[in-house]
Amino acid sequence: MTNASRERVTLVQAEPAPSDPCALPAHELAAGIAQGTITAREAVEAHIARIERVNGALNAVVAKRYDDARAEANVIDQRRARGEALPPLAGVPMTVKECLDLAGTVSTFGIPSRAAARATRDDPYVARLRAAGAIVVAKTNVAQLLIFTETDNPLYGRTNNPWNVERSSGGSSGGEGAIVAAGGAALGLGTDIGGSVRIPAAFCGIASLRPTAGRCPDLGRGSVPFGQQAVASQVGPIARSVDDLALALTAINGGHGLDHQAVVPLGDHRDIDVKGLRVAVLADDGVMTPSPAIQRGLRAAADMLKAAGAQIVPCALPPCAEAMRIWLACITADRGAGMRATSRGGKLDARAALMLRLSGMPPALRMMVARLLTAIGQKGLGGNMRLFADGTAAGYWRAVEDQAAYRAAFASVLDGVAGGPVDLVLMPAYGVPAVRHGASANMPVAGSYSLLAPVLGYPAGIVPVTRVAAGEDLGRGKSSDLVQKTASEADIGSAGLPVAVQLMGRPWRDDVVLAAMRAIEQAARTRPDYPATPKV
Repeated sequence: MTNASRERVTLVQAEPAPSDPCALPAHELAAGIAQGTITAREAVEAHIARIERVNGALNAVVAKRYDDARAEANVIDQRRARGEALPPLAGVPMTVKECLDLAGTVSTFGIPSRAAARATRDDPYVARLRAAGAIVVAKTNVAQLLIFTETDNPLYGRTNNPWNVERSSGGSSGGEGAIVAAGGAALGLGTDIGGSVRIPAAFCGIASLRPTAGRCPDLGRGSVPFGQQAVASQVGPIARSVDDLALALTAINGGHGLDHQAVVPLGDHRDIDVKGLRVAVLADDGVMTPSPAIQRGLRAAADMLKAAGAQIVPCALPPCAEAMRIWLACITADRGAGMRATSRGGKLDARAALMLRLSGMPPALRMMVARLLTAIGQKGLGGNMRLFADGTAAGYWRAVEDQAAYRAAFASVLDGVAGGPVDLVLMPAYGVPAVRHGASANMPVAGSYSLLAPVLGYPAGIVPVTRVAAGEDLGRGKSSDLVQKTASEADIGSAGLPVAVQLMGRPWRDDVVLAAMRAIEQAARTRPDYPATPKV
């Protein structure tokens, strides 16, 4: 079977039966359990069965917790039988990204040498979801060290996209994206420092949210050192509906309770009137021109917001390439020393190893190689190499100052638009559809779209809109530049894959982002090209 014919087969749709618990969004499942139309045990058993059916093809779930999940479901059913009030997510089966601690399970970050150490207590955000009644049935695969945009590592292997197993599910929360999209979990919980909950959602055709920086700060110590706080990882939900994201965010909201920092209260997205919201559109970041299908999806999403009463306003944003530079300068400020220490004694994935080699290369040598690559026609690779930090404290301080200046410039532009401030920026989720496996070695990210929100500290969410149509999957033309060639390879044969858009809001207005996402979702679901449940 050829690659093209295999893609046509794997993209056939299979809608779950309405009575299937795995087809229900989390909020409807929770309501059904509370009302007694379905038991928590039935919901858990259905999701376990779905995981067992699809995980052989996906390799998304890496740690199963079935017996404990069944016992917890029985307790919820007993509580309901006694007439007790149930918490808002009671009985909802969910999965958790492997890097987040769950008592009794490992958090390896894909590093084999960490496989023996088991957590003695839950991560605070996992604990909050469990306190809200959610039942963790499994943990899911990650990109090693959470540092590249595909989910693969020497310990657990590669996770495949449920729409096409020859494509990536994204990273680093790719296991979450794949299993939630395939119906194996009603909710997922991941982390995001540069797109790690947003890229998997875009690739797999579901929704996700990176909260405002500081709302749900990640406590993880197995990736970028926690001391690097300029661009801070956030814990965020993944789901098949925007209302489910809001429900999960309500449960985890409030910081981690250790830094004593006040967190702005979370508003209810259902109270936000989309009519009158002012939306700027970032159609091309100047780094990676989006694929034709993504450009079409962006136009469609803008039209959906306009139909809901929002105003699309012209706005010339600061150069997005600057955000890309700041992001990498902060992430690699220690030249990878922290990640090398974490991974010591364990086998490295080739992409993680490449990242660490480039981070640790003497700056003068790296610039020499960058100039050489540019001279031989590899402008994309050469440009990327120039973005790494020099490894000095002074260099990091400069990056932090540049970040502050960029944030001020961005806010000034949004505030200064004629007619009033801009509430939201609509942009691509990623420059291309789900990439082929291995693409991140040459194309770590397809543009700056996933890096803007972390640098700015703004909330940003992903919502699916359409699928790549026939004729939109022909590639970008011949190029010797490996970055452009990799992008073209992602486009070729991508017909049928999901297309999502990204909405970025102002700080602490996660509710506004969710409201606009919900308006797009409601309109997109009525279209025949909306990404429904993939057949795995």
